[in-house]
Amino acid sequence: MTEDRKIFRSALPDGGRLLGLDVGTKTVGMALCDAQWMIATAAETIERRKFSKDLERIKTVITEQFISGIIVGLPLNLDGSQSKQTQAAKSFAQNLRPLGLPIFLWDERWSTQAVTRDLIAADVSRKRRSKVIDQMAAAYILQGAIDGLAAIET
Repeated sequence: MTEDRKIFRSALPDGGRLLGLDVGTKTVGMALCDAQWMIATAAETIERRKFSKDLERIKTVITEQFISGIIVGLPLNLDGSQSKQTQAAKSFAQNLRPLGLPIFLWDERWSTQAVTRDLIAADVSRKRRSKVIDQMAAAYILQGAIDGLAAIET
């Protein structure tokens, strides 16, 4: 588990599909990207229950989608300091370590606000927004991470 782009990038010299996670208290948004790290797309939202149940679903997605690494959104405060949510996201990521995949923590400040703004601009209803916001935020986080990772020379 790392917050260093170069360390994560070196763990995946040949690229590979990545799973992006937006970890919240009630849900986990999931997004996927292609093996060349060009585009992230929203996948689904998990209603959080026990971690073991969340992990089962994540394992299934990893297996079905041939995932080689995981990006977890790190919700920092605007000044870059850590909060309770930051610690919760780090704990969630730490609990994913037994999966044996490289895990990258990506600064996700503004992700939910940016996605909400885009959905409102697209005239998406409040009801529909509540159903897709977390997976859309995961895609926003994943896209930022793959854009940053793609810029690193291997």
